[in-house]
Parts: sequence; C-alpha cells; structure tokens
Amino acid sequence: MSPAEVERLVRDVLIRHLPNERGRREGPSELVVNISARHVHLSPRDLETLFGPGHKLTLDRPLYQEGEFAAAETLAVVGPRRRMLPDVRVLGPCREYTQVELAFTDGISLGLDLPVRRSGDHRQTPGCVLMGPQGVVELTSGVLRAQRHVHLNDRDAAWYDVGDGDRMKLRVESSCPMLLDELVVRCDPRYKLEVHLDTDEGNACDLTNATKVELLV
Repeated sequence: MSPAEVERLVRDVLIRHLPNERGRREGPSELVVNISARHVHLSPRDLETLFGPGHKLTLDRPLYQEGEFAAAETLAVVGPRRRMLPDVRVLGPCREYTQVELAFTDGISLGLDLPVRRSGDHRQTPGCVLMGPQGVVELTSGVLRAQRHVHLNDRDAAWYDVGDGDRMKLRVESSCPMLLDELVVRCDPRYKLEVHLDTDEGNACDLTNATKVELLV
C-alpha cells in the first residue's frame, strides 16, 4: 500500500470517528433528495447535428452538483411507431456519449422496454430518434432508466462507511412512506450529498411533501 493510500485511509477514519473542536463528531452534509426528470445528455458531435455547427449549450439554470446545468435547449424524443415525447430538456455540459434518461412510464409512452442502468452503461439498451431544430440523430442504444443513486464526496462517504458502487437505502416519511433499496453509491471529491430519484419514484413516495428523508446503510 502506497503512503498516499495509507494517508487517505487514516484521514477517512479520523473524519468519521474523532470529535471536532467542540467535542462532537462531525456529521454528514445536509441530505438533499431531488427528482431527476426525463433528460438528454449530448456528445459535442450530436449537439452540432441537432442544433447546428458550432452550437454551444445555453445555461437555463444551474443544478445542485457543481458544474452541471439544465440547458435552454430541448429535443423531441421519438420511439417506435412514431410515438414522441416533445420538449425533453438537454443537460450540460456535453459528454463523450449521448444518453437519454427516462422514467418507466416514459418508456411505456414511447413503446420502449427500458432497462435500469447506471449512467454510462449502455449494454443492451434500446435506441431512439432525437429531433432538433437543425437535424436528426438516430441512436442505436443509450436510452435507459437511470438507477436511483446517491452522490457523496470523500468525507460523506467516510461517514457512512461506503465506497463507490456500494448500495444504500433511502427512507422517506410522507403521506406515502417508503424505504427505497439499492441506491447506487457514486463517489467523487467534487460531489455534494444528493440522492437522485426519477419522477415515478418521487411520485410514488410523495417526495414533494416529505417530512423527513434519511440515508441508511
């Protein structure tokens, strides 16, 4: 084990178990739970095909994670038999690949059997047609239902004693209380503590009117 790895392990243990200057253990960051509505991530190449050469995404509003934003641009997502979802929001910044993230009911509306995948896992996923103001892109894969997940930075991951790829639970207290299993842990030093659910999951547990949310290992 390298000195850097030893230092990281010691730091994680200290963060989790030692008291702070007031004699209390530092707790995790404030938990934020957000509903991630249907959206599209575009590659630079597909962005130019759909919106024209040299086009850059226009900021509409920043998202909770640093550097990520909802763009002003929207697309029509077309499935089999010409079923369509209009005005699907593009999220920025651009990625290396184009990916369409929908809820289960969106898939039913389009006539697509959506697999649940971690973002970027396009194995055996269906495709669709994206229609923009300047062009059309036909995807052979990349349409999925994003697996519910939680973003954690190093300190929060150490507090909960989890690592990237682990699973956690989310307890929601509301008019429809629910315990959601199998939240995939996604760790990065840049992340802020945040859970992402899709619209079906958020509606099922009445997240908008929740009185308490709690992460469990």
